[in-house]
Amino acid sequence: MDLETVKAMVIGSAIGDALGVPVEFMPREELTLNPVEDMKGSGTHGQPPGTWSDDTAMTLCLLESLGRLQSIDYDDIMKNFVRWLQNAEFTATDTVFDAGIATQEAISRYLQGTSPLSCGGSGEYDNGNGSLMRIAPLALFLVKKQVTDIEEILQEAHRLSALTHGHPRSQMACGIYTLIAMNALRKVPLPQSIKDGLQTAKIYYQKNSIFNAEVPSFGRLWDVEAFRHHPKASIKSSGYVVDTLEAVLWCLLNTASYPEAVLTAVNLGDDTDTIGAIVGGLAGVAYGCDSIPSHWQETLLKKDLIEGLCAKFV
Repeated sequence: MDLETVKAMVIGSAIGDALGVPVEFMPREELTLNPVEDMKGSGTHGQPPGTWSDDTAMTLCLLESLGRLQSIDYDDIMKNFVRWLQNAEFTATDTVFDAGIATQEAISRYLQGTSPLSCGGSGEYDNGNGSLMRIAPLALFLVKKQVTDIEEILQEAHRLSALTHGHPRSQMACGIYTLIAMNALRKVPLPQSIKDGLQTAKIYYQKNSIFNAEVPSFGRLWDVEAFRHHPKASIKSSGYVVDTLEAVLWCLLNTASYPEAVLTAVNLGDDTDTIGAIVGGLAGVAYGCDSIPSHWQETLLKKDLIEGLCAKFV
């Protein structure tokens, strides 16, 4: 795993996040009239330009643990989440301004003594995108370790989701993403990475008794070509994990560069930072670090922190 690839994914994600922070929760109609075209500040959270949110902070929590230990330690990852939520470590401005409720509840359970893999909520209403938004470093780690066994890949994605989001649907979203991201990291073109990842996931989940009842939840994605041609009006950009995954893949399937991908994502409205972050990570891998506009990279706050963690991961 070379440093440029790690930076492409992590910085690409952070910039997508930062582009979305000022317009989070803004309706699509408003952004259609006044679209995001560049990095800016103020807005929803009153933060300076280049500020990233909990999406990137929690991604860095995972990246730091995997890089330092060169293994997956759920307890260590949860301790990093605590450092972020309580001490504002891994943040852009030394403040925590956008922490999801399900994530906060999971961290609270951990602090009360619950084992890490039991911390995530598992009810129908625990299917926000809070685990999907931070899962990217797992794909980097598994490719670096040359893991190819589908069972092992998906089990790790499910476990890392369960730290904060334990419902099978959230776990599946993380599994689907991880397969797609690993394909992209192996230099498979993005449309094929998405198609192959979805096909592999569908075959696995249909045969698995824990997950097969949830296969219809992702029904629109199984036919990639048909999904690609869905009109934008049919794509929801909410914080519901299935909506988020659909929005991410639709943006990637309908754009051809890093800037186009992340701006398309952010201008969908609603959960702009998360969808921007997830699109940004995959687009960074697909198009390379050099495809990310230099002035966006220069505006990104604490870029040295992010680059330092990327270097330690390698």
